[in-house]
Formats: sequence, structure tokens, C-alpha cells
Amino acid sequence: MSQERTDYRSAQPRLAYGVALVALALMAPVPATGQSAKKASAGMEGSWSGGGTVSFASGSTERARCRAHYRRAGSASYTLNATCATASGRASQTASVRQVADNRYAGSFYNSEYGISGVISVVLHGRSQTVRLRSDSGSAVISLSR
Repeated sequence: MSQERTDYRSAQPRLAYGVALVALALMAPVPATGQSAKKASAGMEGSWSGGGTVSFASGSTERARCRAHYRRAGSASYTLNATCATASGRASQTASVRQVADNRYAGSFYNSEYGISGVISVVLHGRSQTVRLRSDSGSAVISLSR
């Protein structure tokens, strides 16, 4: 049992990072109304990639690389599937976000493989995004672009 607990704890940071990247991809902003909303939303859906830093609850940090794909779930919300890799491994996760202000999104992420969940926030900067994730396992700051 103690070996299983050790394996689970070592996997948590990888999962937290992967979830953070997924959340970032989902946070793409969409204008509220009009033709520009259709134009922007069409541009946000699809594949994004990038990287950043994952900070684990233990205090250690790792660089991460991610690929994410998101789809519109509603007029101001998205779902996301992402896979991220660090030196310690690879993890896939899902997220959902909703628009909370101009160019800003917030929501939650989940990694079913490791049972890790947390909160995510995203800020859109033109064709790039800054994603911040937080869970009991750690946190991450990821930059994604097309």
C-alpha cells in the first residue's frame, strides 16, 4: 500500500500540469455578440500548443510542453482535452471554462487517471493565452499559441 501511495503522489504533479494546459486551451475568449463573436469563436476552436512551468506541492518545479484541443460548449463556454509532458511523465486531462470578463475565463479541470481536480483561469492576448491552474497537488502557468 505504501508503494501505491508513493506512486500516486509522484504522478500528481504531472497530472496537475497536464490539467493546467488543458484549461488554458479552453479559456480562449469569445466576444459576447454580433458577427465578431462568430469570427472569434471559430478562431478559438481547434488545436493549441505551448509550455510553461509546473510547481508541485513538494516545492519542486518542472518545465512542461502541451497540446490542447478545445470545442465550444455554449455561447461563452468551452470544453478542452489536452496532453502535457514533463521530465517525469505524461498526462491527459479535461477542462471546462466560461467567460467571466473580456478576454478572461475561469473554470475547472480534471485528470481521471490520477483523480486530480482544481481551478483554472485564462487570459487571452490576441493569438496567445496565459493559463493559470491550481490544485492541492500544485500549480502551473502555461502559455499557449496557435
